[in-house]
Amino acid sequence: MALAAGATASGLRLAPFSLPPPRLLRPNPSRGLLVAATASFPRPRRCGCGAVVRCANRTGKRRYPSEKKRLERRHKELLKQAAPEQGSEGRESGYWRFSKLAVPARDDPGKDFAGVSLPLLQAIAKAIKFPVASMLPEEAFSVIRKSFDARKVLKEPQFIYTVDIDVKKLLDMEPRTWDFIARLEPKLGAIEYMPDEKLTSDLISMLNVNKKGSDDELEISNTISNGSFCPSRKKPRVAVIGSGPSGLFASLVLGELGAEVTLLERGQPVEQRGRDIGALAVRRILQSESNFCFGEGGAGTWSDGKLVTRIGRNTDGVQAVMKTLVHFGAPSNILVDGKPHLGTDKLVPLLRNFRHYLRELGVTIRFNARVDDLIVEDGQVKGIVVSDSRLQLAAVDEKLSFDAVVLAVGHSARDTYSMLRQHNVDISPKSFAVGLRIEHPQELINSIQYSELAAEVQKGRGRIPVADYKIVKSAVEGQAENDLDTAKQNRSCYSFCMCPGGQVVLTSTDPSELCINGMSFSRRASKWANSALVVTVSSHDFIPFQSHGPLAGVEFQREFERRAAMMGGGNFVVPAVCVTDFISNRLSVTTLPPSSYRLGVRPSKLHELFPPYITEALQQSIIMIDKEMPGFVSKEALLHGVETRTSSPLQISRDGETYESTSLQGLYPIGEGAGYAGGILSAAVDGMYCGFALAKQLSLFHGDIESFLGKAQKQIGFVKY
Repeated sequence: MALAAGATASGLRLAPFSLPPPRLLRPNPSRGLLVAATASFPRPRRCGCGAVVRCANRTGKRRYPSEKKRLERRHKELLKQAAPEQGSEGRESGYWRFSKLAVPARDDPGKDFAGVSLPLLQAIAKAIKFPVASMLPEEAFSVIRKSFDARKVLKEPQFIYTVDIDVKKLLDMEPRTWDFIARLEPKLGAIEYMPDEKLTSDLISMLNVNKKGSDDELEISNTISNGSFCPSRKKPRVAVIGSGPSGLFASLVLGELGAEVTLLERGQPVEQRGRDIGALAVRRILQSESNFCFGEGGAGTWSDGKLVTRIGRNTDGVQAVMKTLVHFGAPSNILVDGKPHLGTDKLVPLLRNFRHYLRELGVTIRFNARVDDLIVEDGQVKGIVVSDSRLQLAAVDEKLSFDAVVLAVGHSARDTYSMLRQHNVDISPKSFAVGLRIEHPQELINSIQYSELAAEVQKGRGRIPVADYKIVKSAVEGQAENDLDTAKQNRSCYSFCMCPGGQVVLTSTDPSELCINGMSFSRRASKWANSALVVTVSSHDFIPFQSHGPLAGVEFQREFERRAAMMGGGNFVVPAVCVTDFISNRLSVTTLPPSSYRLGVRPSKLHELFPPYITEALQQSIIMIDKEMPGFVSKEALLHGVETRTSSPLQISRDGETYESTSLQGLYPIGEGAGYAGGILSAAVDGMYCGFALAKQLSLFHGDIESFLGKAQKQIGFVKY
């Protein structure tokens, strides 16, 4: 007898579910083969209710302990196989990479020093068991990564280094190190042997090598000599919509490979955009097309400029993007810093240099060019309809023909989403996060994180980096009766876009809506530290807005942005509350602590802004955070509302190899607005790979991008800073 959905023989309540039918073996006349095949597939276990229970694939930290041990043994074997035998001649060359080399903070020259100091030589000497650190030549070592670790579990704060040793150079300069190099053994996560130095060039150098067909260490020339770069007689015309990281890097690749690229940006270049943002901060004048979200560089330009990503910091694609940023003016220490960031003051000149290079390359860049529609014929994009975004009433439509359209808009291009829906483009809601932005005095965060070492920060000019934090908590909704209910009711709450030494800024694109974000400059010298505390929401939370179809997440955002605007009383005043009042569901004060937000704050009952499941998750998480960081809950801590645009609320379906829309030929959705990136780096990488994929389809490039940049790492969602 079949059981009703949600019930079991034991009375335990289960969520309705269905399992795929078991995979049947192909009939085989040989019974011996059938028995062998059956034996290789463990028989599925069955629970008491008769349902088949199959073990899901578990990856990362969710792997079973036995699986982790098996992988560790496999990795150790691979490390040993990669290294030459102890004492052999093969050890006289190559490179050894040492990770987790610790130098006490009191001995290190400081966060801005990326060279090889005597304390670091002492750490290296200890690792290779060499008796006299001062005898080691600095020239034989290269610092690959440097980060700061001030966790309470350590005896004292320390800088953590990753260092490469050039064996040939070391032996030439100090032959007495041979005995110690000869005895080195690879160690998982700490010591690794490399026959060659791991080098990744910037994207421009790679592409120039491509075109010249010259030899280089990445062996791109091999593909070139076989005809991988194929300039065509008639240049294909490509439109790139949006000048954020994904649009810029897609334009760079396509322009270098010979396409006739037109880059269209609805906002202003960074110079005028900066003036428009200044007018907003001082005179409360919001330009709908030139603000913190729209304009050259995208939303990340006026932010903290973080260069962190979940797609792999050491991948060749990420390194190519990082070195390209350095080529355009970013400081070289971003290649070494464990938590690299640029800051708005560094991003503005970088974008100016990027723009000048693209124009010299032949890319046409049009600002104030808003794309209002697509020209579609027989299920394929043939062009776009553009208008001047400065002309609100008398805008004249301009129709432009293109062979392909790269859609690189940001997550706030809601009018573009509506336009795509009219063309029946395949769009689906995607999880994102909403919450509030909390602000503390930076000195308080320094004191909590560093204790007596806080005096060394000196507003970003000291030896120690300005203190930040990264928090991930899990809150449970309501009362869970069993483990299944607990798993279902868990919500992730975490810090997002933490801006040490920063300020809270307005990111609204409509005067009737209110949303905020954080930003900081390169020195992070402000007296404030702010971070969003956000809760994950997904499609089942959008049910009240399901009439909007795939744009339900957009309407979910709008609902709370409008509520925040009403709470603030208009004129871009932000509703705010002391943390102590928020966790107690009250508003006990009429005067709030100082805030970095320049347009004013208003005491408000922010505990009434969101539905209870979001508010309670935030409250539980804040209390848990205070247990780990005593002092986090204080009268000086101020919550601001509302943070809703952590990432795109939807995803535009596309082919994983060609990057082309699965429902509309000729359209290539990329970057954060399309739901495939979460931050500057991942968006730039997505644009770069799309550029190569599209160039291949346009017969501009016949090589294999993965041969020298590796396989594209897919990231969907947002970065948990």
